[in-house]
Formats: sequence, structure tokens, C-alpha cells
Amino acid sequence: MKYRVRMDMIFEGETDARALMESGREFAGRAVCIKAGTPDAQVSFCELEMCRHDEGLPCARLERLEVAQ
Repeated sequence: MKYRVRMDMIFEGETDARALMESGREFAGRAVCIKAGTPDAQVSFCELEMCRHDEGLPCARLERLEVAQ
């Protein structure tokens, strides 16, 4: 059995968003990937996006941290 944490948080400013992304980076070394290298792999990841839904536009990915091994 594994434990998974899912979060989706929107901040007013980039500073808080990047701080949370850095926190994810600190934990990435301990995260795992289930069934690595297979089509149904469960990859651990953390993404930083610019959310523009308030402007009627889609999000744009700025950075993705992935644990796929």
C-alpha cells in the first residue's frame, strides 16, 4: 500500500506558488513511481501553472517536476 497526496491550489501571486513548488521538490527524492516503465505507470509529479481561467483562458504549464522511476 502507498499513500498519495493530491493538491490543487491557486494563489494571487507567484511567490506563494513557487514556495509550494519548492516544498514539493524537497519531497520528490522520497516519492515513488508505481509500475515504472509500463503504460499504466503511476507517476509522482508536481506542476506549476499560470492559471488564467479568470480571464477566460486556459492554464499554461510553467514547470513540471516528475518522479518516474
